[in-house]
Amino acid sequence: MKTVAIDDFKNYRFLSGLSYSPDGKTAVFAVKKAQKDGKGYTSDLYMYRDGELRRLTAGGKEGSFAWKNSNELFIFASREEEDKKRAEGREAFTPLYTLKLDGGEAEKTSELPFRASRMELWHDSVYAVSGSISKDCPDYYKLSEEDRKKEDERIRNDADYEVCDELPFWFNGAGFINGNRSALFLFDEKTGEVEMVNDPQYNVSGYELMEDRIIFWGSKGAAFAELTDTVFSYSRNDKKVTVVRDDKVYRVGGSALLNGRLVLALNDGKEHGMNQDEDLYWFDPDTGKEELLYKTDTSIGNSTGSDCRLGHGRSVKNGSKGIYFTETRRNSGVLCCLTADGEKKTVIDIEGSVDDFDVSEETGKVISVRITAGELQELYVSDLDGGEAEKVSDFNGEALKDTYVALPEKITFMSEGWDIDGWVLKPFGFDPGKKYPAVLDIHGGPKTVYGEIFFHEMQYWAGLGYFVFFCNPIGSDGRGNEFADIRGKYGTVEYNNIMDFTDEVLKKYPQIDPEKVCVTGGSYGGYMTNWIVGHTDRYCCAATQRSISNWISFEGVSDIGPMFTRDQQCADLYHKSDLEKLWWHSPLKYADDVKTPTLFIHSDQDYRCPFEQGIQFFSALKTRGVETRMAVFHGENHELSRSGMPDHRVRRLREITDWFNSHTT
Repeated sequence: MKTVAIDDFKNYRFLSGLSYSPDGKTAVFAVKKAQKDGKGYTSDLYMYRDGELRRLTAGGKEGSFAWKNSNELFIFASREEEDKKRAEGREAFTPLYTLKLDGGEAEKTSELPFRASRMELWHDSVYAVSGSISKDCPDYYKLSEEDRKKEDERIRNDADYEVCDELPFWFNGAGFINGNRSALFLFDEKTGEVEMVNDPQYNVSGYELMEDRIIFWGSKGAAFAELTDTVFSYSRNDKKVTVVRDDKVYRVGGSALLNGRLVLALNDGKEHGMNQDEDLYWFDPDTGKEELLYKTDTSIGNSTGSDCRLGHGRSVKNGSKGIYFTETRRNSGVLCCLTADGEKKTVIDIEGSVDDFDVSEETGKVISVRITAGELQELYVSDLDGGEAEKVSDFNGEALKDTYVALPEKITFMSEGWDIDGWVLKPFGFDPGKKYPAVLDIHGGPKTVYGEIFFHEMQYWAGLGYFVFFCNPIGSDGRGNEFADIRGKYGTVEYNNIMDFTDEVLKKYPQIDPEKVCVTGGSYGGYMTNWIVGHTDRYCCAATQRSISNWISFEGVSDIGPMFTRDQQCADLYHKSDLEKLWWHSPLKYADDVKTPTLFIHSDQDYRCPFEQGIQFFSALKTRGVETRMAVFHGENHELSRSGMPDHRVRRLREITDWFNSHTT
């Protein structure tokens, strides 16, 4: 039997964008995989109908689509050489290709004069489309061809510098966004007419299509971005936009229609801050008044972690019988249905994750993408009323064939008054009479979860002969607001959880050599790794990834710095009385106490936990004589370990593993 290799993820297939046709008989989704040159990923569309899978495209660039009707798709792609050159020249447009599901080549039939994302048929031939614009030229889509060329030339000439007058002025994965807006457009396929619905000063973050109107919401782009949303209504009859609600109370997390009535997921942040779980409310689009439908006890949406996904999955689906939504429940991502009387039932309950789904009430079926501890993403079909699910794909079976996959062994223990869940992966060829090194892996967030899900890097380490262990300390998702709320407590209760977990693992598995336990984590997990090395010497080495080391500087450089720091640390950089608290929670404060050999992994385009956070701690340890090393990845961002270039992902994992090996052998 072989073990998971460092670059095996290049052979994995990643499924996303799952969507049923309007008649509920055909499902289409994207399948992504690493390019052979290791520089990126390809994406093609597949369909599932009448029990059969069929590939729809083979160009490697088709991942985004919208339903035109039950037998035709709009595909967003630059297929023609002329369009590819236009895109390289920074022209803002989206070619639309029509693809018939019963055969034939995709044909370019339309073009949108902006970069589009979500597109959905509203009525007749009119589509609602999300697109990007610039506040400096919001009417770009109206310009003549000649004037657009002039504007494109101006943008190219200005490409070597940025002017910033807003916060955030950059965003992870998007680069500099100063002045950029997300807008709501209407596109009439028959006439080719395009109309922007919203005031271009607003960022439209979501919308819901109703029979006689579109409800949409967003915040005004300003010197400092707002954390609450204004709700608007666009009337189909008089084509006017009215403000439905603008009281600066709620942030809108999503929407749905239930029996024709509008439901919004709202968060006022009053009790538990910006990461507070959203509750579902009936929302009157005429008066702007809300009425509680369902008070959540766990998080709507799926935050279970894995490094074996690419693309995004659906979190909410409208239905006549109820609202279907994914939910993070303890350590799993499940699928639920909420009825109009506020009753919630579970549709798919697994140990693992429902990564994506769609529902066809017409056929009584639910189709889903699932990942579990022993299986990579595959497609499943089941009845809405229950029963066993049928696996209808085998995209990844060959990748794990005859391969050792360590199944997680669960440990639940008491710490800080809570029952904490953790897991252990045993090494390949485990011999109870031998001693082994180990790796403690800490998740990001902090409001995410680990669960019984395949994790490539963990399986790789287990295959090399390491025990791997991980847990969900206080601050994690899936157990309600009280458990997740660690505002002002970073480095305290959850640190104690992790230390108690290490004790429990070493007690239960005496085969682990306590002198050869490594620690790593990314993002919040990187913060905790930094914190750990400043507060204990029990780990033989550390690998801190995309981390935070200094809350005082983080506030001013991260794309979420001002809002996240003030919310999570309960302190404001510009209040002198708060500086001591921010510094107390900063790992950099404890650099003098660090003795643990520490590797830093950072990306130079990480705007979430910027590069300077790693530099500060690295420099502090270097000048103090601590063994340290830094690996910097050019052109990558905060998502390096999950969606970075395949060759970079391999090099990152090799850097970490070599560091572990050098301190455990």
